[in-house]
Amino acid sequence: MAVKEGNLEAPIRHPIDWKNPDFYNESSLNEELERVFDICHGCRRCVSLCNSFPTLFDLVDESPTYEVDGVDKADYWKVVDHCYLCDLCFMTKCPYTPPHEWNLDFPHLMLRAKAVKYKKGEMPLRDKILTSTDAVGSFAGFPVVAGIVNTVNKIKPTRKLLEATLGVHADARLPEFHSNTLRKRLKVKVGVSAEGEPAGATTGKVALFATCYGNRNEPVTGEDLVAVFEHNGIPVTLAQKEQCCGMPKLELGNLEAVEQAMQGNIPGLAKLVDEGWDIVAPVPSCALMFKQELPLLFPDNADVIKVSKAIYDPFEYLALRNKQGKLKTDFKTSLGKVAYHAACHQRVQNIGSKTREVLSLVPDTTVEAIERCSGHDGTYAVKKEFHEVSMKIVRPVVNRVKQAEADHYGSDCPMAGHHIEHGMADGSKTEHPMSLLRKAYGI
Repeated sequence: MAVKEGNLEAPIRHPIDWKNPDFYNESSLNEELERVFDICHGCRRCVSLCNSFPTLFDLVDESPTYEVDGVDKADYWKVVDHCYLCDLCFMTKCPYTPPHEWNLDFPHLMLRAKAVKYKKGEMPLRDKILTSTDAVGSFAGFPVVAGIVNTVNKIKPTRKLLEATLGVHADARLPEFHSNTLRKRLKVKVGVSAEGEPAGATTGKVALFATCYGNRNEPVTGEDLVAVFEHNGIPVTLAQKEQCCGMPKLELGNLEAVEQAMQGNIPGLAKLVDEGWDIVAPVPSCALMFKQELPLLFPDNADVIKVSKAIYDPFEYLALRNKQGKLKTDFKTSLGKVAYHAACHQRVQNIGSKTREVLSLVPDTTVEAIERCSGHDGTYAVKKEFHEVSMKIVRPVVNRVKQAEADHYGSDCPMAGHHIEHGMADGSKTEHPMSLLRKAYGI
């Protein structure tokens, strides 16, 4: 297909018609995959992103016709399996997104393919376990169990056994579990009432959606967030209950499980919005899920839409407050040079580089932003067949961090931060930007 002039307008997303039986029609899917792959083959702008595109282009270049029509349709799944829905191709590279007449939405086409594959029952048990974050977290979060799991995950022979039996790469870093969860640490915050000071679009009081990862695997980030927000006069409460936002199940193609997660989370969050609370989520993927994916999956659900308009990335929220002169700048400590990795699922929220903007307010602090995918994706980097590819993807990020010779490095996505740390392999530790901001405030 000849390359055509790209779209000059802002890309738009169409609702995902996932309850239409044709959505799961494999013949129809293959026709659309061939159409889109042909466009991508003629463009190739996304070759430097994830491994889906090099895989596709290699398949084309090694085919008998040197065109997409020469690629065995069974090999289409190799392209699908490397897509982890980071959305960067749609938001930063592709010139043929809607409203362009070619109507190309590569990530959501991959989502459809994953849903077809899941519906056919072709997902490994490993993938189902890795994406069952609430179940795994609940079991691993028991005080004795957490210690055992964390210890076992660092023993090489055990990891080799895990790789052989479950397909979890022996060298991949696995998240640590905390029995003293964020919800336990902040339990006094649940169900409180408070008055906030409105500023711009913000109400000045925030309900924290702790997220399954933030609650059980990285509770210190949530603690730091609460400390920073309360230092700025922003009351914080916790949702009465929550479960996984559904992003891991979305990436698996299990859309029924996404719906169940939505039904578990949205009523409580919508109630908080009605009570005047804004919502923040410390993990970019979770914020994106509520901002973008759920509204596209459930466009007729008024509460989903309500929550999508009231949820913020934490640094987006602080930047909005700063714009109205409501952010304190009584910093006690400079941060020096910060190598900051902008997480994919934060970048595609189209909010601008708010983390960099806020950290740059700290005196004698320079922030070098690294806008390149870390290749982690939550589960992709731990899988046996993809780990080495994920380390290849993160290598340019690691090189940028090393070249910066920064005093601190980290990412808004804690999993990406740890993946970069794993790639550094020098004993250094990632630091979440919210933890750095707390350090700068000296609180």
